[in-house]
Amino acid sequence: MSDLSHGRAPVPMPAVAVVTEQAVIPVRAVDGSRFELLCVHPTGTWRQLLFWLPAMGMPARHYLPLAEALAARGVALVVHEWRGIGSSSQRAGRRDDWGYRELLADDLPAALAAVRARWPQASCWLGGHSLGGQLGSLYASLHPSEHAGLVLVASGSPYWRRFRFGGLIRVAYVLAPWLAWLVGYLPGRRIGFAGNEARRLIADWARSGCSGRYAAAGMAQDFEQALAASPLPVLALRLQDDWLGPRASLDWLLGKMPQASQRVEVITTQDLDGRPADHFSWMKTPEPIAARIASWVAAQDVGLTARSHPAA
Repeated sequence: MSDLSHGRAPVPMPAVAVVTEQAVIPVRAVDGSRFELLCVHPTGTWRQLLFWLPAMGMPARHYLPLAEALAARGVALVVHEWRGIGSSSQRAGRRDDWGYRELLADDLPAALAAVRARWPQASCWLGGHSLGGQLGSLYASLHPSEHAGLVLVASGSPYWRRFRFGGLIRVAYVLAPWLAWLVGYLPGRRIGFAGNEARRLIADWARSGCSGRYAAAGMAQDFEQALAASPLPVLALRLQDDWLGPRASLDWLLGKMPQASQRVEVITTQDLDGRPADHFSWMKTPEPIAARIASWVAAQDVGLTARSHPAA
C-alpha cells in the first residue's frame, strides 16, 4: 500500500548475497566531545552511503539490523551517535548541557568529515528516524551540496496542531522544559520518553512543537527559509499505525520543502509480516524499510550519474 506524491513506487529490491563488513569510526568534535560512528558496508567496491540519524534517546547500536539489511543490498549505512547517548563521552546534567546548535554545528560536521575522509568515493545520502529525520532535514537544507538526497522514516514535525490529541501534547511541550530545568536534564528513562536529554535540546524541541517552526538557540540561520529552498529529493516512509508520526505531522514537515521532489510511501502490518507498523517496532524487522530505501537510492544514483555524464 502506497501513498505516492510523485510517480510510481519503485519495486523493492530483494536482498542479494553481498558480504558485509562492520567498522567503528571514532570522532572528536571541536569542543572536545567524543563519540563513535557505527558502519556496515558491502565488501569490495561500493558507492552508495546513507548517513543515519537516530531517534531522540536511541543509541546507534539499535540500528545495526537496518544497517545489515541495507548493506546486503549494496548500500552502506553509517549510524550517528547523538551527544549524551551510547558511545558519547557526554552525559546530560546540570553541568553538561547542549541543544540543537551543538548537534548541528559541532557534532554532525565532525562526523560527516570523518566519513568523507574514510570513503571519499561515496555518494552520501542523509537519513533519519523521528527527530533524526527532522534534524537531518535541517542539516541537509543548510548544506545541500554535500548530500544526494534525504530519507525520512517515521518522522515528521512535532507541531502540536498536527496530532489527534494535540492539546495534551502541547501541555507536554510546556512541562518538559520545566522538568528539565528543575532536575538539570530531562529524566527520559525515568518517565518513559527518550533518554536522559539535555535542557537546551528539550527547549529547542519543545519550541518547534509549540510553534511549528524550526529554530535553534545560538544559531542565526533561518531554517524555514533554508528548508523552503532545499532542492534535495526526499523519500519519506510513514508507518501506518504510528501515532507519534501521523500523516499530518509528516505533511507539515514535507510542506516546508516545496522545491524538493518527494516520494511518500506507507508501511503496513502486511509489509512487516503482521507485526505492528508503529514508531519503533519496524526496527526489529527492517528488511521492508531497507528494500524501499535501497531501491530509491539506486534510482536516484542512476539519475545523478546521468546528470553528471550526459550523453554526447
